[in-house]
Amino acid sequence: MPGAGIFIIFHLVIGARGGVDGGAMKFTSWRALGILMTVLPLAAWGANPALAGRWRLDPKRSTALDGWNAWDLVVTLDGTRVDLRHDMQWRTTKLTATNAVDTAKATEVKDFFRVEQRHMALYPIRDSMTPVKAEWLDGERTLRVEATPQIEGSQGTGPMRIYQELRLVEGDQELLVIELHSTRSKPYLYRFTKVTGEK
Repeated sequence: MPGAGIFIIFHLVIGARGGVDGGAMKFTSWRALGILMTVLPLAAWGANPALAGRWRLDPKRSTALDGWNAWDLVVTLDGTRVDLRHDMQWRTTKLTATNAVDTAKATEVKDFFRVEQRHMALYPIRDSMTPVKAEWLDGERTLRVEATPQIEGSQGTGPMRIYQELRLVEGDQELLVIELHSTRSKPYLYRFTKVTGEK
């Protein structure tokens, strides 16, 4: 936790001030600074465990889910890696697709999945790699994802800019997903509720 790390560093620095000589003070101060540089980035990358699990779309309070009947979003946390698995269904047809992001570094995702791509008939170019960046915001209560997939449609190919936020609602039993696309003037708003007892 950031507070614990800063508490330790504080005592190291105070101890340095009470050192026997200037050399000892400089050594301890630099050591404290090194710890600070290590602890703070790790704390900034810390995932919020409340986001993990299965979330089920509430269609009555969300943007119309054209092309699908149901959508479960399954979030898995592994260090700085976050897997966003989309379990989709249209009548008896089921599809599962996962976008893996990393809050510590930019990554590339093969065949980046978008919920609206089936209805809009705008698909990522097959086997193409999509640059993706992710970051925790609001004290690790919001996961921001930015992606630029190469899209193939009837009008040709080109990049689509996507900005997405996954926001935990107070109580951690609801999730709001906001998406902005460079090809659309209005945002997509999806509201989910936490599902217990299912993986």
